[in-house]
Amino acid sequence: MEQTKKQALAVTAAHARLLAVDMVHAAASGHIGGSLSAMDILTLLYGDVMHVDPADPADPDRDRFVLSKGHCTPALYSTMAQRGFFPLEELKQFRRIEGHMSGHAEMRHVKGVDMSTGSLGQGISAAVGMALAGKADGRDYRVYALLGDGEIEEGQVWEAAMAADMARLSVLAASSYAPMCHRMASASSGSRTMWRWIRYRLFSPWPRGMGSLYVCLLYTSPSPRDKRQS
Repeated sequence: MEQTKKQALAVTAAHARLLAVDMVHAAASGHIGGSLSAMDILTLLYGDVMHVDPADPADPDRDRFVLSKGHCTPALYSTMAQRGFFPLEELKQFRRIEGHMSGHAEMRHVKGVDMSTGSLGQGISAAVGMALAGKADGRDYRVYALLGDGEIEEGQVWEAAMAADMARLSVLAASSYAPMCHRMASASSGSRTMWRWIRYRLFSPWPRGMGSLYVCLLYTSPSPRDKRQS
């Protein structure tokens, strides 16, 4: 990735962080920590890696993204607004009774969201289903899912992971991060070992910088439509 591109994405991610903080502050509610930590990967996915078109968010051949840690919508909505899925002005509706942007990912009312999530563990199962559907339909879109560090200790996550491995879903890329402050550090370490054992596509903890994130995303689940090189 060219240095100018890295810098542009870093600036976009920084702006998204400011938008997320404003959203949570204005609503006096929201999950800001997990949102800030997700900003780089969301910016990279929507800004450079995924094949999506804000003018045609229902394109059947688009790449999909599932925010499995669905409470981190300040990150998702601010990123999507900057990408052009809806006006920045709509972010002021976040968590307002009269608004349409709830605190968890909502696909019915927010343009471009691929899956409603919130109950931890269920998002990755939906992502596996999307990948299975694409494989059955002969489509070459990719599915990306972002999980929380604590979420990967849910039993449903393991069931989804084993199903993905059994179906050899090369189109699916899942990611999580493992901060040192996580209270279940030993369980998280075991989780990472288990994900590698079943050959599922997970990268954790975060690589440093946009360039290394780009390489991980591009080569964790390469798309036949994507001829880019690192």
